[in-house]
Amino acid sequence: MNLTVDMENQRCGVVAIVGAPNAGKSTLVNALVGQKVAITSPKAQTTRTRVMGVAIEGDAQVVLVDTPGIFAPKRRLDRAMVQAAWGGAQGSDLIALIVDGKAGLGPKMEPIIEALIHRPERKWLILNKVDIAIKEKLLVHTQRLYERVGFEETFFISAQTGDGLAELKTAFANAMPQGPWHFPEDQVSDATDRMLAAEITREQLYHQLHEELPYATAVDTEQYKERDDGSVEIHQQILVARPTQRAIVLGKGGQRLKEIGSKARAELAALLGVKVHLYLHVKVKEDWEDDRFIYRDIGLDWVD
Repeated sequence: MNLTVDMENQRCGVVAIVGAPNAGKSTLVNALVGQKVAITSPKAQTTRTRVMGVAIEGDAQVVLVDTPGIFAPKRRLDRAMVQAAWGGAQGSDLIALIVDGKAGLGPKMEPIIEALIHRPERKWLILNKVDIAIKEKLLVHTQRLYERVGFEETFFISAQTGDGLAELKTAFANAMPQGPWHFPEDQVSDATDRMLAAEITREQLYHQLHEELPYATAVDTEQYKERDDGSVEIHQQILVARPTQRAIVLGKGGQRLKEIGSKARAELAALLGVKVHLYLHVKVKEDWEDDRFIYRDIGLDWVD
């Protein structure tokens, strides 16, 4: 434990970050933690499971729960993600609603606002992307949300540029209840290395394939083991629903898959601090979204 931390005055609590897809929740959590704990992508609904990031400010430890974007669910996977989002907010010391200041409120925000009205937790409002938003509209959004939900506090930030983040982090820390820290000082997330490996590969799929590949893909880490020389060997399968999608992931002569593997391997090596041997293969599994074991492996609860 760092000797500069006053053990008697420690504070610790949980902040659930909720919002619509692409509001910037994962970018915010990563920025407050100070390193990557959640993957990010311009593609909506990138975050699928609850991810905990641990931020330290003075004597306070703030456990940030990055939740999947809340949206109108249409499939089993969607329902599981929305359930995970509200489950992440359950029992938190504070719920922070993050709103895309540029996109505004719109119909996608309505079910989130309705649900928040009736929740007992303390609620704060965070307007994100203020660097690219129209200032007058930000004030309109804030007023409308205050009238309906009654937030305790409002913050205007840009998770991408860092504007307003220092003030927000300090405010989170001051709002945490007194009590011992939940995690060791050097732990930044509750995600296992195995889970992180799958998420990093999935992030590369999104970054490199953009709109070519539908949202319905999964990465399953089949094997994760440490070699005698200290390096890590990882075997993963990328699940797709159709043969045409497999061809997209592979690319001509397998070049796309090699590039995905190369970028994911480099990032994992940097995060883990060891050499990484990453082996990827692509599997067509038409009904993977109805496979209970896949849900377990990617960290979601099965929903009927």
